[in-house]
Amino acid sequence: MRYTVGMIEKLIEVGVGPHPQPFPVGSQYDLELLSNGDRRNVEDKYRYWTVEAIKADLDLTRVDLHVAIENWQHDMNIGTIVRNANAFNVAAVHVIGKRHWNRRGAMVTDRYLDIFHHATVEEFIRAVGDRHIIAIDNLVGATRLSTATLPKKVVLVFGGEGPGLSDEMVAASEQMIMIEQFGSTRSVNVGVASGIVMYAWMQQNALTSLK
Repeated sequence: MRYTVGMIEKLIEVGVGPHPQPFPVGSQYDLELLSNGDRRNVEDKYRYWTVEAIKADLDLTRVDLHVAIENWQHDMNIGTIVRNANAFNVAAVHVIGKRHWNRRGAMVTDRYLDIFHHATVEEFIRAVGDRHIIAIDNLVGATRLSTATLPKKVVLVFGGEGPGLSDEMVAASEQMIMIEQFGSTRSVNVGVASGIVMYAWMQQNALTSLK
């Protein structure tokens, strides 16, 4: 079968077009999206909703998990971690270090999360209060993820790709967890690692209650 340009455009079209008249009524709806279509990467139930309405609805079902990123570099992986945090609907994301970070990898999912900035590790520690701080890295002495117990009230801390976590952050963590590997590379990409560990936390603390 030979595809025309129009057919190819139709195949890769994302989202939905303008909503048929009459438009649905409700404060959650965005008139511009209803009129012009919603091409965002959102769940179908959120089609035509405003960003504020989507975030408010997500707030009702967030899991008690915090994620932190020690922002060493202008690293696109930071955006990936934020996108993963949105996928698991975590309660908060903390960025430690530089205020400005590369949002490209987040694919605008940062709009649906509470993201907090902390200039220093000390400021971050004060902000998270009595949460368990767990570092995710593969340094000597780290606990294997397959054998680790992840506390419910926790903040998982990921370092920048390359330099990893600071000595100060490692010292502030009560435990370090590593992901077992079986190939030749020394470490898992930090964006990938974040998704693996967040899902492991969900298995231990959230998914059992959804069965």
